[in-house]
Amino acid sequence: MSRAPYPTTPDGRYFLVSGRLWRSSDPSIPEDRRQRLVTELMDARRAVKEAKRGRGELAAARERVNAAKIALGERGPVWWSDGAPDFNRHMAKNTPYAAWAAALESGGGDG
Repeated sequence: MSRAPYPTTPDGRYFLVSGRLWRSSDPSIPEDRRQRLVTELMDARRAVKEAKRGRGELAAARERVNAAKIALGERGPVWWSDGAPDFNRHMAKNTPYAAWAAALESGGGDG
């Protein structure tokens, strides 16, 4: 199930934003747990915003964001088990997903 309006790689591991790959959440996480983690992530992001305004501890807020992203599978160890490398935050054109991304740009793919 797509949760973002961004194209997702055929293997479901990444979504594409402005030519960059971002690791998707682990699809094996049960929906109720995923929703709790997403809520925590959003709360943590708000805490970062407040800390940047001088109303909180920035390092602690950033650690909460990181912990939520790790729990979702978006950071930390990869959630797939086939030994494929992680291309999180890489420009798609510099990865094995280059042809897929180029096809999207030329209108030849739908994600």
